[in-house]
Amino acid sequence: MKILISADMEGATGVTWPADVLPGTPQWERCRSLFTSDVNAAVLGFYDGGADRVVINEAHWTMRNLLLERLDARAEMLTGRHKALSMVEGVQRGDVDGVAFVGYHTGAGSEGVLAHTYLANSITGVWLNGTRASEGLLNAHVVAEYGVPVILVTGDDLTCVDAAGYAPQAVTVAVKDHVSRYAAVCRTPARTAADIRAAAKEATALAVRYEPAPGGPYTVELEFDAEHLAMSATVVPGVRRSGERRVAYTSATMYEGIRSFKAVTTVVSAAVEEQYG
Repeated sequence: MKILISADMEGATGVTWPADVLPGTPQWERCRSLFTSDVNAAVLGFYDGGADRVVINEAHWTMRNLLLERLDARAEMLTGRHKALSMVEGVQRGDVDGVAFVGYHTGAGSEGVLAHTYLANSITGVWLNGTRASEGLLNAHVVAEYGVPVILVTGDDLTCVDAAGYAPQAVTVAVKDHVSRYAAVCRTPARTAADIRAAAKEATALAVRYEPAPGGPYTVELEFDAEHLAMSATVVPGVRRSGERRVAYTSATMYEGIRSFKAVTTVVSAAVEEQYG
């Protein structure tokens, strides 16, 4: 049994504001340990449950945040950027039985601690076939295309609510309760590590691949906080204006859809000016 952990940082224990997740800041350095603790707890739980192999895909910012030296020696970690499927890289290899979303968060325009979708700001909303989409929802559709279930989701309490919409069978763990985008009631790392480990052990029983059913086509719509960002996004082939600050595109598969999404966000981030956005 092979488990893939997609590890993001905004939903980690104790993380509540931008400096906690911005590489190079003192707060980020401190929160790397908390992030690593959450991920390692999931690793331990999956091995407790009978997994033979656990691979962690770093999914936050530079994708170089976790402390490899503090992980269980049985685990492996894929770290670094520029991967074909970004946050869920590795699921396409055909040998993954279950996926865990650890440290996840809610989507742009929604309530939740550090809520966003791919870009910290600039994007004010994302919709997949008309449903407001978080990174979790988008990635869940990607892994479903390979017949792999999402079995565990950790983050704030609203992330757990969000997960019920895209992975109702998954075990969820709230490591903190949302107060505002930059405030939360946080549990201690000792407590969250125990909770995540127990949940991962339970979730291992859900790691059963299935025959994927055709799900496309997929229409993704993005809304930005400035008109020129929508204009910039249309340089990506297939992306069209759908409103003054909106663009949309349609893909036959979510493999294509998530790669187009990455292209759009890359172009848009390059079009943001320092002061005016």
